[in-house]
Amino acid sequence: MSLSQMQVFNDHIMPATLETLDQMIQAFNEASNGAIVLSPDGFTGDFLQESFFQNLGAAQRRVDRYGANATVAPVDLTELQNNTVKVAGGFGPLRYEPSQMTWLQRPTVQGIEVASRAFAEVLLKDQLNTAIAALVAAITAQAAATNDVSATAGISQSALNSTHAKFGDASQNLVAQVMQGSTWHKLVGQGLVNTNNLFVAGNVRIVDILGKTSIVTDAPALAQTGTPNKEIILALATGSALVHDNRDIISNVSTDNGKARIETTIQVDYTFGLGLKGYTWDIVNGGKSPTSAALATGTNWDKSATSIKDTAGVALIGDASK
Repeated sequence: MSLSQMQVFNDHIMPATLETLDQMIQAFNEASNGAIVLSPDGFTGDFLQESFFQNLGAAQRRVDRYGANATVAPVDLTELQNNTVKVAGGFGPLRYEPSQMTWLQRPTVQGIEVASRAFAEVLLKDQLNTAIAALVAAITAQAAATNDVSATAGISQSALNSTHAKFGDASQNLVAQVMQGSTWHKLVGQGLVNTNNLFVAGNVRIVDILGKTSIVTDAPALAQTGTPNKEIILALATGSALVHDNRDIISNVSTDNGKARIETTIQVDYTFGLGLKGYTWDIVNGGKSPTSAALATGTNWDKSATSIKDTAGVALIGDASK
């Protein structure tokens, strides 16, 4: 692999990655019923700020045509704000020796395909895991959206049904469930049989279970250590999380001398935005360019919707040992 061939690799690795990522995003969005939406549309700055009007259901009242014409307290038309936060990430540096490719007589295009698909899967995994961590934090911080049975019981179909019931007459809006592989197998062991895979990429699997799409992935946020250890299922509404891929990938390939064999490193920087339905990022507490820990802190996601039914969804927490 000559130096000129290395430059070809540097020029083509990012476009190939973006094309591969677009294909994976489309497949994921279609398979997940749009519960977690991965979007190729980015935004400038630290935050994307959107305004919306508060639900006006409280303005409805009963009128007594024969009673006294009493004064009625007005309901103010109130505009609220939702904040989406930009998250920064990196990939690498990855190191290899250019002579490895020439020694094995491998074509440059093969390296492009392998590297682009690997980086695309890493991007998808980071975006999905970050969205799930934020959803767990925001939803479980709301008692009205959480069914915690971990003190006495584990995950069960009955407990999951009770969790859906927290959305009341809007439970049909819960279009997908997110759970770990072990949790899914636990439900299968309770008599739920399903082998319909809708989407598979790396360790992310989307299946259909009891008529609802279930995203099966061992996202770290779906397990909590403690006494007892806990496992979490999220039941999500359409558009519960919106991930904006900002398309600002910056890559650098550096070839260094000074050792017995020439070494090349590849490093990539990227960003994406994250917003949650019915919750707004707390700019003061959460800040700019947040860490993973900050994104997974419930107090950094303030509930902006009036009703739980208008938020991202609900959560079931069970004892992982049962």
